[in-house]
Amino acid sequence: MIKRLLDLAELQDDSLFLWGARQTGKSTFLKQKYPDARYYDLLLPREYQRLRRNPDLLIDELSLADEGELVIIDEIQELPILLNAVQWLMVNRGLRFVLCGSSARKLKRVGANLLGGRALRRQMFPLVSAEIPDFNLVRAVNNGMLPRHYLVENAQQRLQGYVGNYLKQEIEAEALSRNLDVFSRFLETAAQTDGEIVNYNNIATDCGISAKTVKEYFTVLQDTLIGYMIPAYTKVMQRRLIKAPKFYFFDVGIVNSLVGRRNMQPGSADFSHAFEHFIIQEIVAWLGYSNSDRQLSYWRTASGYEVDAVISEPGGNIVAAIEVKATGEVQSRHLHGLKALGEEHPAAELIVVSLDVRPRLFNGVKVLPAHDFLKRLWAGKL
Repeated sequence: MIKRLLDLAELQDDSLFLWGARQTGKSTFLKQKYPDARYYDLLLPREYQRLRRNPDLLIDELSLADEGELVIIDEIQELPILLNAVQWLMVNRGLRFVLCGSSARKLKRVGANLLGGRALRRQMFPLVSAEIPDFNLVRAVNNGMLPRHYLVENAQQRLQGYVGNYLKQEIEAEALSRNLDVFSRFLETAAQTDGEIVNYNNIATDCGISAKTVKEYFTVLQDTLIGYMIPAYTKVMQRRLIKAPKFYFFDVGIVNSLVGRRNMQPGSADFSHAFEHFIIQEIVAWLGYSNSDRQLSYWRTASGYEVDAVISEPGGNIVAAIEVKATGEVQSRHLHGLKALGEEHPAAELIVVSLDVRPRLFNGVKVLPAHDFLKRLWAGKL
């Protein structure tokens, strides 16, 4: 059985928004963890229609609830007007809420009541390695980590359906339906440059649209939690640094589907790209679930030295620098970026995540097989 690592201990005293891309498992998690909570599912047509016609029904029904009782409203972005009733019930009836959804974009767009800081914000990510007994790395790199995708042998059709549903549901909701072909082309181009430094002008040329439109489309992907930007590390010590961000889709399986990668095995270039994305995906989830104030970035100099992931304290001091290499034996040529960074940040832990058989120390760099790195990551030993 899969036990999710998301910790909502704050619910003892507070309400919260729980965001997460579609099919990350938010609803299943909440129903299992809080089986006695009152539950409103706004994807159910009958529930949606009756509350849409009369939002005050929420107040009427929950006025009978006990003080401190927990109420879950799923897909809250479908009816932003309910947030006024939610705030009244929090203030006047002392109720606690989990307000669950796949995007805060619609709430922001209509100027919805975001509860004036009365609700915390948490995010659910796809599955992570530490949640899965007998975790299979090759399956994860191929299928991605959405529960419905990871848990089957071949997720190709499910991945295609996911992308299609995203285009239909999320993008039509963004009033982009007239430009659906253009956005679809942008989505494919964004997947082809996944994990690379974002160049708005190049993507605009490939898609036949303006750079301004490309920036707007990237904002849509971020606001609907389909992707995120990883910033560049910009605290200059000696070398001049690149400052443009990188973009990653939230799940490697989505990228695989968009670019046509399938049945990848270690040793191929496609596996190498997907493997790097997967490791970044795990680091992002770890930082999110640990509520850490540490920051994730990448490091690249103008002369071409690069490190895939840098974890730093809020003041900018680098805790760990991580290079990802899908090779069975790390060589000296794989260490150039880490060694260059280490010269400027001698306190940083230097790590290569690889497919080596055993961990080892190599020229001052820790070479960690992927499974060892992931166990160490989720044990909080980074």
